[in-house]
Amino acid sequence: MAIVETSGLTKRFGDLTAVDDFTLSVEDGEVFGLLGPNGAGKTTVIKMLATLLPPTSGIAVVSGFDVSRHPTQVRRQMGYVPQILSADGQLTGYENLLIFAKLYDVERHGREEKLRKALEVMGIADAANRLVRTYSGGMIRRLEIAQSMIHRPRLLFLDEPTIGLDPTAREAVWEHIARLRAEYGTTILLTTHYMEEADHLCGRVAIMHLGKIAALGTPSDLKRSISADGNGTNVTLNDVFFHFTKGSLESGGSFRDTSRTRRTARRLG
Repeated sequence: MAIVETSGLTKRFGDLTAVDDFTLSVEDGEVFGLLGPNGAGKTTVIKMLATLLPPTSGIAVVSGFDVSRHPTQVRRQMGYVPQILSADGQLTGYENLLIFAKLYDVERHGREEKLRKALEVMGIADAANRLVRTYSGGMIRRLEIAQSMIHRPRLLFLDEPTIGLDPTAREAVWEHIARLRAEYGTTILLTTHYMEEADHLCGRVAIMHLGKIAALGTPSDLKRSISADGNGTNVTLNDVFFHFTKGSLESGGSFRDTSRTRRTARRLG
């Protein structure tokens, strides 16, 4: 059963078409990756699905609710971890999590148990009473994921969840994302520039280029689709990415995109 469905989803900013006729179905319980260069439209898609940006045209349905007509119901079904910082460094990890529990109207009865469980699942229980400004980049990211999951949503949007993290921290986040799916059956839709991350975590991926879906399938199927022998031997997801984005030198996004990405990498690095 699909938990996310879009048909002809389009977003324009003046003369710029950021997302163009985007049609996709994400199944309940899967980990799905949106890949593409900066400026391809990945974050814009996520923001429309998360009700943060209104579509110009087309349809988007999340957990049975139209994002334009029923935004409040959609928000109750989802969690969202943006690239920008969503944790307060002047508060402890526990205090940050408590604020989100109140924002999401988590019932007082059983709230402490949910907070404790969220901290344990994301591997930061021992640091719960430390100020977040003392956390490493990986710990901050795991806290932000815990914040987004405190109300046990069916669907989690992760926008570049490991950007700016070193390989060890990145692998720790991968492990905890997999654990969320195993423990709660959470559907995860993530954007990433790391092809090994998509290969490791995602059952299916869509490669976006210039606002459109250029390719869609499992990593293995996409590798086979461009291999000379038809079985994907010696083909990587990086090869697939370059093939479908045509290695365009015009890819990479605007000055604003680049600036935002570098700020995110600095605060997590």
